[in-house]
Amino acid sequence: MVRSSSTHVLVALAAAAAAGALGSLWLVDRHPPNATRVTEVSAAPLPSSVPMIAALSPTARTEDEQNTIAVFAATARSCVFVTQQQVVTDFLGGNAHEVPAGSGSGFLWDDAGHVVTNFHVVAQAERLTVTLQDQKTYEAKVVGIEPRKDIAVLKIDAPRESLPPIARHPGRVELEVGQKVLAIGNPFGLDQTLTTGIISALGRQVEGIGGVKIREMIQTDAAINPGNSGGPLIDSSGRLIGINTMIFSRSGASAGIGFAVPVQTIARVVPQLIRNGRVEQVGLGIEIDPQQRVERRHGLSGVVVIAVLPNTPAAESGLLGLTQTRRGIALGDVITALDGKPVKTYDDLYALLDGRHAKERVKVTVDRQGKAVTLELPLVALQ
Repeated sequence: MVRSSSTHVLVALAAAAAAGALGSLWLVDRHPPNATRVTEVSAAPLPSSVPMIAALSPTARTEDEQNTIAVFAATARSCVFVTQQQVVTDFLGGNAHEVPAGSGSGFLWDDAGHVVTNFHVVAQAERLTVTLQDQKTYEAKVVGIEPRKDIAVLKIDAPRESLPPIARHPGRVELEVGQKVLAIGNPFGLDQTLTTGIISALGRQVEGIGGVKIREMIQTDAAINPGNSGGPLIDSSGRLIGINTMIFSRSGASAGIGFAVPVQTIARVVPQLIRNGRVEQVGLGIEIDPQQRVERRHGLSGVVVIAVLPNTPAAESGLLGLTQTRRGIALGDVITALDGKPVKTYDDLYALLDGRHAKERVKVTVDRQGKAVTLELPLVALQ
């Protein structure tokens, strides 16, 4: 047991002594050239058992714990589990059968059976079901979708007493970085679960499933796991502030960077989907290419006017589209600003038109043959 270094502790013996297996610990020191000194050190035995720590009484919970428990208890009944089914055909056997093709979360908007969730939760579904907290499952139909905001509204036929709508703020919600948030959902198809965190940032822009950026997103460090999509993000008052939508992760696991569509967007989009099945969209009365192929081909900044629709304010104002000439296609107007705010891409133009109404007047600045021209015209409703 003698080693060549100056002073060594035998780890195995020390561990055994700490566990009470040895009554003494032997330390062996070797001092060159040949002298060996052996020292016996007494080790006090540990208690045979560790006393149990008594749990806190319910009234001893912190104020924050009590708030978390109360919010979950008040909100959980308004949260649902959304499952989509797709038909799979066995070509060898000639049989077709339904299989689960994905799942997510959602929440009850009203006691009429309207359920709000993410569009990507229900996309390409052939059949949808919604399971309430009482574990009763109902067939669901799609009432309306808005892919560009990743929002969908479903409808189920269930008793009103089993459809408590989620609590919402009566007016505009002022959020702050650092405030407490709670996310409720059904990750991995489990029963309702709760995660907590804070608002990490506001006003984020995230590329959405609809091909444009979803703006004013809420960033949170509350864990948003697979299956949480479509579930509510709640504040400490138990009211809705967002829809849990996505995470930023290189591994696919929750990494403390989650995003939620803000309640202002939800409050504007959902009533329109319930009422009309779609969101009111306005435009300038022109044709444009969302893929911006002409712009990319010619290295242009802005949005090219492909064509101007007849009998529209755009035609009356003199906007110019592409024209055919002997030498090929000639460029007309390129939109570079709307109400003085720069337009560099289709996404910029969509964001500036989002939330506006038909007949609202705007100032459109275009690049026409290298000259800046500003025209004023009313917006038109898109069919």
